[in-house]
Amino acid sequence: MIKLSVHHISFPVSDLDRSKVFYQGILGLKEIPRPDIFGIPGMWLVAGQCEVHLIEVDEKMDVGSQPKMINPAARHAAFAVDDYEETVSYLKTPGLEVFETNAAIGQMWIADPDGHVIELIQSA
Repeated sequence: MIKLSVHHISFPVSDLDRSKVFYQGILGLKEIPRPDIFGIPGMWLVAGQCEVHLIEVDEKMDVGSQPKMINPAARHAAFAVDDYEETVSYLKTPGLEVFETNAAIGQMWIADPDGHVIELIQSA
């Protein structure tokens, strides 16, 4: 049997600078070195033990579509947070839409600038 762990999550983005503001400025992820792969613009970030890869794509590249609204059932990535209430308050400060549950359940969802659903879940 093989042992698996998550290495990275990849998001296609339409504007790398705009996504950098979201993932670094709002979510606080740290940039790590990225090799020049296939000459495609992008950046790598780190979230705990997992990397987040942003790959800039143009509108001609079919990478699927995002939901029209924040939908917890949509494909999404989930990141652990320490404090539910603090995180909700922090995210609402820059005016992000937050689809919330409550502190007892500990889950919330936001969307990045390209509509990718991001779940933030209070760690146990």
